[in-house]
Amino acid sequence: MCGIFGIVTAQEQNLGPILIEAARRLTYRGYDSVGAATISGAKIDLRKDTGRVDDVAARHGLAEMSGSRGITQLRWATFGAPSQVNAQPHLDSDGDMVGAHNGNVVNNVELREQFLAEGMTVRSHNDGESCVHATERYINRGMDFIEAIRGAHADLQGDYAFVIGKINDDKLYAIKKGSGLVVGIGEGFTCVSSDLPSILPLTRKVLRIQDGEIITLWADRVELHSVKDGSLIQREPEQIVETMEAVQKGGFAHFMLKEIHDQPQVAREVMHMLAGSSDVQTVIEKIRAARHVYFIGCGTSYHACLAGAVYFAQVVGKAVIPVLAPQFIPQYLPAVGSEDVGLFVSQSGETKDVLNALQSAEARGMTCFGLANVIGSTLTKATSCWLPLCCGYEISVPATKTFTNQVVTFLYLAYRLGGRDVRELDAIPALMEQTIRSTAPQVEALVEAVNRWQDLYCLGYGATYPMALEGALKLKEITYAHCEGMLSTEFKHGPLSAVTAGLPILFATGPDDVPVIISGINEVTCRGGRAIAIGQEDARLRANASDLITLPKAEAEISSLLAVLPLQLLSYHMAVARGYDPDFPRNLSKTLTVD
Repeated sequence: MCGIFGIVTAQEQNLGPILIEAARRLTYRGYDSVGAATISGAKIDLRKDTGRVDDVAARHGLAEMSGSRGITQLRWATFGAPSQVNAQPHLDSDGDMVGAHNGNVVNNVELREQFLAEGMTVRSHNDGESCVHATERYINRGMDFIEAIRGAHADLQGDYAFVIGKINDDKLYAIKKGSGLVVGIGEGFTCVSSDLPSILPLTRKVLRIQDGEIITLWADRVELHSVKDGSLIQREPEQIVETMEAVQKGGFAHFMLKEIHDQPQVAREVMHMLAGSSDVQTVIEKIRAARHVYFIGCGTSYHACLAGAVYFAQVVGKAVIPVLAPQFIPQYLPAVGSEDVGLFVSQSGETKDVLNALQSAEARGMTCFGLANVIGSTLTKATSCWLPLCCGYEISVPATKTFTNQVVTFLYLAYRLGGRDVRELDAIPALMEQTIRSTAPQVEALVEAVNRWQDLYCLGYGATYPMALEGALKLKEITYAHCEGMLSTEFKHGPLSAVTAGLPILFATGPDDVPVIISGINEVTCRGGRAIAIGQEDARLRANASDLITLPKAEAEISSLLAVLPLQLLSYHMAVARGYDPDFPRNLSKTLTVD
């Protein structure tokens, strides 16, 4: 999500080509606008706009920009629609400082009001500008840059990293809090970036920055300070030997595997966003007062809607109707009206089936909200209120992190509506990390045996039923095997006849559903099938299942979410073992814009 790059050189030079190339190497992160700024003595040259890197560069002459310090940024919109004024970098009130960020400042709206009340010039709705003004606030109080950034850090809530510079200075400054940040050290220059791809063509001598560290960059050296107490931090640089392709994938073999591992961090970011969003209360109040509530999506997004409906029933005691978007029109449209609420869900915000349902629902007077990952998409523009998924760019065609953030959003809304303490959900990112780490070797040990089969079943119950559907979809998408996702109690109503000796049947279970899952397990094992359970450590599962992939101990609702992670890993490893590219499966597209 977003990308920043800054460079400090020993003398003034044409920095435009360097900034353009750095931006190009960060495009894999996803973006909707591009900007660059150079600092030369007492002058800041700022140029930015919406669009692709090369288009913006040609339109605004980015290649001509010169100075001794430069910053470029690729923005993935969260706060403020994609526009020239919301594009980054941003200036301070007087135009003598410029900066850009990566991440989300979740108290952006409140900070903008404070800055305006303090007489600052606020030009955009973007939270990157809040990073600049938060620093400006303390510079205006007479603090030096390190102390000013420490003050800004205390004011800025969320996960972010930003880089900032000032006229008549020879340095850039940066800070890391949650979002990625790497420093490069070269001959006659230093640079800083969200990620390695923009640094490695310039130098392979890098410093990996940790959360809570402030970096000062001169042309010939860098210093690290602790944001906690301002003390100096000593760290030796390292030499990077990986290829550029490996670096773009974070060292993972495929983007899908990287994005599976991204899920804890993006879950953390979406929860921060939801906690700071005024739109959440709007959605909650409308849902509370609605006659009927519909969660509408396709494919993976529909599975998230189904999970959301289970959470709303279990946590809130409110019935919600989850429905596949194409079926919404014939099955429900004639019955909906102004007393009803629909939450329309799409990763891309361009899914034609979802947009068709939305247009029809609005014509009937339904209150329509959106949940999407791409801000500025048709869905976000067409709904009266929408919530962002905060996943950044998901390169792999099979959805992973966008699915789990959809589920996390539904769970968050259910907790808020049901009066539960949302702080209980703060455990999710760490539990996701633990699940990925602990289940990966368990999954890999099963790949060879499961991969012999071309027909599989993935079963769940209650809140794990949607996870079983999603796990089955992932297996179909990238292994090309047939895997049917089903409610576990429905398996005996026909499909049980397909069980033969050794046939793997996957069972996802929550801690409260073990007895009913055990019944299904024994229906399989007594007929010679191999029952692979996914759930928390439980003596009953151990005694009855053929294999148990153990999840960490967690509340029932959270445990159901964790169950999808080993299913994602299983589909990934099976696809790789079969020689398929999991990132780009045949016949599929990331954005479906046809009926």
